[in-house]
Amino acid sequence: MSYLLSASHIKLPYQLSQDKIMEFSREIFGPSFKNIERLLQAFKNGQVENRYFSNDLDWFREDHTFKEKNEIYIEQAVEFGKAAIEKCLANNEFLLDGIHPSEIDALFYISSTGLATPTIDARIMNVLPFDSHMKRIPIWGLGCAGGASGLSRAFEYCKAYPDAKVIVLCVELCSLTFQKNDITKSNLIGTSLFSDGVSCVLVCGDEAEIAGKSKKENHLHFVESQSTLMPDSLEVMGWDLKDQGLHVVFSKDIPTIIKEWLKPNVMAFLKKEEIGLEDIHDFIAHPGGKKVIDAYHESLGFEEEMTADSMAVLREFGNMSSATILYVLERFMKRSGHSGEYGLAAALGPGFSSELVLMRWG
Repeated sequence: MSYLLSASHIKLPYQLSQDKIMEFSREIFGPSFKNIERLLQAFKNGQVENRYFSNDLDWFREDHTFKEKNEIYIEQAVEFGKAAIEKCLANNEFLLDGIHPSEIDALFYISSTGLATPTIDARIMNVLPFDSHMKRIPIWGLGCAGGASGLSRAFEYCKAYPDAKVIVLCVELCSLTFQKNDITKSNLIGTSLFSDGVSCVLVCGDEAEIAGKSKKENHLHFVESQSTLMPDSLEVMGWDLKDQGLHVVFSKDIPTIIKEWLKPNVMAFLKKEEIGLEDIHDFIAHPGGKKVIDAYHESLGFEEEMTADSMAVLREFGNMSSATILYVLERFMKRSGHSGEYGLAAALGPGFSSELVLMRWG
């Protein structure tokens, strides 16, 4: 079975406390909302404490065209994506010896916060010594579900090519989509929650040549995955593409949808593998927000300790769209579970959709 060998994330240049962002939002949105103080409670109730951004706070006070923001996205995605890959391939928390970029057979690039053709993965190939024949698989538009989906596709690639080494790179610069003149509640809630994040994992097939490379005795091995699309739910989550750029679509019904829809979806998936919720030892949940994590508990019946790592990532980093679940996954990989224990990764995104990945330590 294919498995996870290494992981990394990078801290972006500007760390801002939630209190500071709340004051900024009062300054920007206060004149447009009569009930601004009530709405600002979302900044406190979400339990986010800090977030990281690719630009300083003064940048957001200025007006920027879609063209300007997208050019920054391309420049920074290459810079930060390169750094995350280099860290993943040399991360001494997981590796005894580094892996050269030329050994990588495929790169899955995941993002939903900027546009580029040639894609970012092609641009990174011009600054890192990858083999020129490396497969490139850019995936755009899956939002918060993108990290889990990219992980599944990489596992499946290594199942088809068992000697392969594959990178999944998530780059989400959500802050570049900030719309200071958008006075919708969705925009304000998005401002209270989303941040920038860059994460990377290395997936290997079971015949990949990694002798003497791994520091860990146990790895998370791929068992199965499931993608599910809810019919007629396009308006739940996503982007509206307007002249000024990407405007967030964020339904207040998301927690309710999770409570009613997720458990039957998960149960059907696990039943195919002849296991149940009681067999899941590690729950690697994308922390879409505090209400989303609460909905996981209510729907699946997991204790709070099952989402402790997800909550810790939410507090420290906020919601970084697709990149977030790999931050959570990296924490589980550092601990290493006991052979035979199951881990379930779960993320929800535009569509409205669910991505589930079942793994087992071994």
